[in-house]
Amino acid sequence: MTGTTRTRETDGHSGLRRELGFRDLVVYGLLFIAPMAPVGIFGTLDARSGGAVALVYLVATVAMAFTAFSYAQMVRVAPQAGSVFAYARKGLGEGPGFVAGWMAMLDYLLIPAVAYLFAGIAMEALVPAVNRWVWTVLAVVLTTLLNLWGVRAAARVGFAVLAMEIVVLLVFVVSAVVVLVRDGAQRGWLSPLTGDTGFSLGAVLGAVSVAVLSYLGFDAIASFAEEVTGGSARVARAVLFCMALAGVLFVAQTYLVALLEPVSSAELAAEPARQGSAFYDAVDASVGGWLHDLVATSKAIGAAFAALAGQAAAGRLLFAMARDRRLPGVLARTDAGVPRVALLLAATVTMVAAVWAARRDDGMDHLVSVVNIGALTAFVLLHASVVGWFAVRRSGTGARPDRLRHVVLPVVGAVILVAVIVEAATSALVVGSLWLAVGLVVLAVQWGRRNGAA
Repeated sequence: MTGTTRTRETDGHSGLRRELGFRDLVVYGLLFIAPMAPVGIFGTLDARSGGAVALVYLVATVAMAFTAFSYAQMVRVAPQAGSVFAYARKGLGEGPGFVAGWMAMLDYLLIPAVAYLFAGIAMEALVPAVNRWVWTVLAVVLTTLLNLWGVRAAARVGFAVLAMEIVVLLVFVVSAVVVLVRDGAQRGWLSPLTGDTGFSLGAVLGAVSVAVLSYLGFDAIASFAEEVTGGSARVARAVLFCMALAGVLFVAQTYLVALLEPVSSAELAAEPARQGSAFYDAVDASVGGWLHDLVATSKAIGAAFAALAGQAAAGRLLFAMARDRRLPGVLARTDAGVPRVALLLAATVTMVAAVWAARRDDGMDHLVSVVNIGALTAFVLLHASVVGWFAVRRSGTGARPDRLRHVVLPVVGAVILVAVIVEAATSALVVGSLWLAVGLVVLAVQWGRRNGAA
């Protein structure tokens, strides 16, 4: 979603105006990520990690920092709107580039579904008489209409929503500190880092595979490379700054709410239906209903607008791949500069996934795991792209890579992500493998057609 950016059509291709500054990039990144992103999956992470939820976010921040650094390297090489799709093509070739875009597509199509589900859970906490799937459907319909109307109108409201979320987060932090000083913690002071039922590295890594969902969206900053003033270096700085700020916010809020949580992580693991509202329940029991309602309202609105941004990004990814003849050409059609066909397809997939998850007690767990498999696989290819471009492709020109920045760090980042992928839920691995298999078939068909035409 490009807010203040206007799209022009020139010879059938979209031309984007350069008018975004550093602050604009950071704001868009935080709006997509959402400052209180952990609220919706706190219970799931707490149950999976054995209570070491703050450590989960600490590890996830480090893992994503390597990824952010690789984005910062490649955005200088390929300052294009295609993001990881463009980077993998540049560093690894056409085939791996398609695979990276294909796996990222799974991420982009399902991230909005998770955000809509968060909104549904938050609204159900406020109005229990209405089931969360009904709220989820309403959120999809309303934000899709706004997306079809145009990104500029949506962006203006988005700025106000981001400001509201930051204010609510500050209110929560102050209130939590006051309660902890006055009444003490429900769990041990170190339990958010060590666990309340014993420490397990495998459990922490398994939870990290879900926690990275909270960070997804920082990479969308790179897709604004064609629209920023000051060059690609400004995009690189914004990616790194947004990742660091998000990490601090996530670790701080999960540490505090874990101390306030009156229910053990084992109890949450035994009752999956309670995981989605665990954050709200902890706030309600420790601080009071007023903060519960404030956080729930903020999360409902914030998640819906994060989903709106994600849906816009998904539509644009479908549009870009279709324009490059990697997807059916109908998805490349625009109406008044808006890729409405691609947006409607993204909205349909999103609604089906979100409603399916909303009607299951363990729907949140399954959905977020599947979402992350696509993103993590694309990120592994991103790291490989850094090595491929700087250490292999560019070496033919006599240029020598910086071994730390262009080899060591991306390899370490890729190894961390592979370890997280291995610990992901079995259902997520199965869906991710099937999605990859379909993508390889599509690639093989396209390859055959091109060779036949030649």
